[in-house]
Amino acid sequence: MGNPKAFLEIHRQEAGYRPIHDRIHDFGEVEQTLNTHQRREQASRCMDCGVPFCHWACPLGNKAPEWNDALYRGDWERAFRLLASTNPFPEFTGRICPALCEKACVLNRFNHEPTTNREDECAIIEGAFREGYIQPRVPQRNGRHVAVVGAGPAGLACADALNQMGYTVTVVEQNEAAGGLLRYGIPNFKLNKAIIDRRIRLMQQEGIAFRYGEAVPSVAVSQQLTQQYAAVVLATGTPTARDLRIPGRQLRGVHFALELLAQQNRVLAGIEFTKADRITARDKDVLVIGGGDTGSDCIGTAHRQGARSVTQIEIMPRPVEGPDDPQNPWPNYPRTLKTTSSHEEGCTRRWNINTLEFLGENGSLTGVKVQEIDWKPNPDGVRPVMVEKGDPYVIKAELCLLAMGFLKPEHPAYPENVFLCGDARNGASLVVRAMASGIETAKKVNEYLCK
Repeated sequence: MGNPKAFLEIHRQEAGYRPIHDRIHDFGEVEQTLNTHQRREQASRCMDCGVPFCHWACPLGNKAPEWNDALYRGDWERAFRLLASTNPFPEFTGRICPALCEKACVLNRFNHEPTTNREDECAIIEGAFREGYIQPRVPQRNGRHVAVVGAGPAGLACADALNQMGYTVTVVEQNEAAGGLLRYGIPNFKLNKAIIDRRIRLMQQEGIAFRYGEAVPSVAVSQQLTQQYAAVVLATGTPTARDLRIPGRQLRGVHFALELLAQQNRVLAGIEFTKADRITARDKDVLVIGGGDTGSDCIGTAHRQGARSVTQIEIMPRPVEGPDDPQNPWPNYPRTLKTTSSHEEGCTRRWNINTLEFLGENGSLTGVKVQEIDWKPNPDGVRPVMVEKGDPYVIKAELCLLAMGFLKPEHPAYPENVFLCGDARNGASLVVRAMASGIETAKKVNEYLCK
């Protein structure tokens, strides 16, 4: 440790967001950056704990104490090498990861001022690109060919790992560009898509081939790809969103969250839509059903499209204010109230709300009937019982976005040389977990092919 007392003398400092009045008028990234001196100061706060719980909590096993120390000492290249040894895409996690490592940081337990690992890793990888530390790595080929179906974070991580093992890798993607939910789910104001394009160009220079616009049904996996390739990895994510099958679901103006988010990202990429197909919140009262990150992304997108008002409802109870969660003490992840940059831009938030019916006129949505509910303990000790509380009422809305998560996909039986990874295998989860699954699956493919 360069400064063993830094965590006592220097407080946590986050870069923060651009001013609200500025950022809501564009889709540029909202998060700012600290200068080099401030970033090194923040890195110095890492305690180099005897038991680094940050390393344990990170699905990738990132060596935060090591690269924080290198960053503090000004050795940016060593910091990058240490970071890249476990994390294939720090430019993604450095922007959108919920930082499980920071929740596990000893300083978080001590005074709720953990080391700024997420921002530090973003600074390290951007410095590496800027200084030219990142160059294409073309390995010696072993003569085996592997296909990866799906170019989301899991598929990309798996393809990258297999490529570095010497396999000739082809990534097959049904969309027009790579990234999966990184590109078609996460808004540009959180992750500029030029960041994805930069990484894909590097992967192509390293020998990975990408084929776009090709949907691969299950029968094709079994009968075609398994004959063409030594192994096939399915990283197709969780394509089926959880629906709300109540009266009025067919009304115009009721959409899945990803319909809005994916379309908006495509619009920003230059793709045009007809007026009839365009989903927009402009001059509308917007209701978002679902209290997670996807719902938050809908809120920020609605603001930038010019929504008249935005309301978010959640069927579950309001989380505790935090920073601690008595119901989920350490080492569990604290389920505390999360206020995102999108929430700060303006949003009415309500909890314990059940949705009863979509209301409309002439085929278009005009409002949503909801009812406040409560949760009572279940005598059987399983899921709590929902009970009505109060009379139903109507929330005015011309646009309603369903952000209630995704269903875990079901797969048929595949030949033994087919492997599942990421959300396709485990169900919807975090980008960092998808990446970790991709790396783990690459190792399993290698073990199988080396028998």
